[in-house]
Amino acid sequence: MEKVLLLTHTEQDGTLGSAALETLHAAQALHGELTIGIIGASTHSAADQVAAAGANRILTIEAEAFAQSRYATDAAAIEALCRASGAELILAPHTSRFARAVPGVAARLSGRVDTHATSVSIVDGVPEVSRWFYRQRMEGVLTRTQRPWFVLVEPGSYPAFSGAAGQSTIQRIQMPDIPTRTTVTGIRAPEADEQTIRPDAKLLFVAGAGWTKKQPDGAPHTQEAEQLILGMLRASKASLGGSKSLVDLSGEGQAVLKCMTHLNQVGQTGSTPRHQKGLATCCHGEEPHVVGWRFVTERRAVNLDPNCGWARGKADVLYVADAFAVMREVNRLLG
Repeated sequence: MEKVLLLTHTEQDGTLGSAALETLHAAQALHGELTIGIIGASTHSAADQVAAAGANRILTIEAEAFAQSRYATDAAAIEALCRASGAELILAPHTSRFARAVPGVAARLSGRVDTHATSVSIVDGVPEVSRWFYRQRMEGVLTRTQRPWFVLVEPGSYPAFSGAAGQSTIQRIQMPDIPTRTTVTGIRAPEADEQTIRPDAKLLFVAGAGWTKKQPDGAPHTQEAEQLILGMLRASKASLGGSKSLVDLSGEGQAVLKCMTHLNQVGQTGSTPRHQKGLATCCHGEEPHVVGWRFVTERRAVNLDPNCGWARGKADVLYVADAFAVMREVNRLLG
């Protein structure tokens, strides 16, 4: 039976985020000797969150230096937790913070690391990790004999741990002062209404190039399109995605949606989100775009063309309608 370490870090409020709780669910399913390791400025609330997880031990490293993501401090803390746990299989959420620090720790400990894992299981006593390759078109199953084996679990691949909070017993690991060359002075982030990429949102709203094309009156209505889209995002707190044809318009000298950048692109050359629901508007549902929807649970689309790609078994529901009219009514109902 493998010794398993769940490696997590706290959020700004001192609790564990959804990605950490999802990875805990994956670690529990392995039925190994589970240890939980938590890094943060204050770890008491986070430890109480997972008190009912059935872990043998909860190890914590806390200090103000670990409040922010920094390679030097994170790598030192991760290494200390791994050595203290004696774990052979280390699971961690694939956050930007751990994706930056964990591979370096794997090298320090002469281990191996695999990223973007979508499932971890034990088959005939051997751990197996599944992940997708070639822009989510091929799934591979990996096994390794090298230990320790670090696995970064893709957010959205597992349901979140939902056990009741309780009084936890923790073992604090003392860390010496770690010399650093980086000082975190603050966080610069857009206002909540300006933020369009929300990985934790239940709904993914995707806009296609049809929003910028000529409408029945013979003229494009790009400004109205942007207001309709932003109004829906503000009311529903959905995450905004875009087709490749739409985000490429800026390079072609055409009218564009100012709220849309290449960071919003979903598809074969974009992101592959894992939202519970997805609504595509004014895009045709062609394969390079739909491949980005592979892990969206419920898929719906709005398009005037009843023969578009979404109608060919790629959407659960296709609304043959004018997206402008639909979104005006949706915003009215949401308002």
